[in-house]
Amino acid sequence: MRPNEMGLFITFEGIEGSGKTTQIKMAGDYLRGKGVPFISTGEPGGTPIGAELREILLDKTSLALSRRTELLLFAADRAQHVEDVIAPSLERGEVVLCDRFSDATVAYQGYGRKQDIESIWEICDFASCSTLPDMTLLFDIPAEKGLDRVVDRARSGGSVPLEDRFEKEHLRFHETIRAGYLALAEKNPDRFRIIDASRDADTVHREVRIHLEGLFERQGYAVQ
Repeated sequence: MRPNEMGLFITFEGIEGSGKTTQIKMAGDYLRGKGVPFISTGEPGGTPIGAELREILLDKTSLALSRRTELLLFAADRAQHVEDVIAPSLERGEVVLCDRFSDATVAYQGYGRKQDIESIWEICDFASCSTLPDMTLLFDIPAEKGLDRVVDRARSGGSVPLEDRFEKEHLRFHETIRAGYLALAEKNPDRFRIIDASRDADTVHREVRIHLEGLFERQGYAVQ
């Protein structure tokens, strides 16, 4: 890898059940095998403060959050995440693999919750110190198939009914989020790579590797 230069920021996006979390792990294993310094992280919850916010946002609260409160809590999580994890890692020249970032906020809070998208981008820009990914991998899958995967995963883990508030949302909500992600990809073709996530994990990973290698080549990274 080029010495004394900024690292690369790669985000993994997609609706529930798209397999992005599996793919970020497989990508990390691939980079480790190639000797590329990297970190894997994610939102919400990528810092100790973020973990506390995650409890409120996703997992174990009976509190009724307004849409604006929810949006601002995600932004607070991101501000801490960028300052404590993402920016320092990039400054060290590492590759940052991140499970969700600002595009997720726009897809879920903007398209899904019907809040003003321009205002959301302004909030995200402030929270992230204008940090944008070098590449965003969008794992695209029909909402119904993605949610079927979520249910199967929960059943196999003995955790039905699901506890995650977003995974319990109506199918139409997730269809809207998927459409939002695809709209974002259409508006940002230089940054987004759309991957058919309905295929098996190994096939999807091979395509991820192709995109990673292409980014490294464009940026002049030496990979073993």
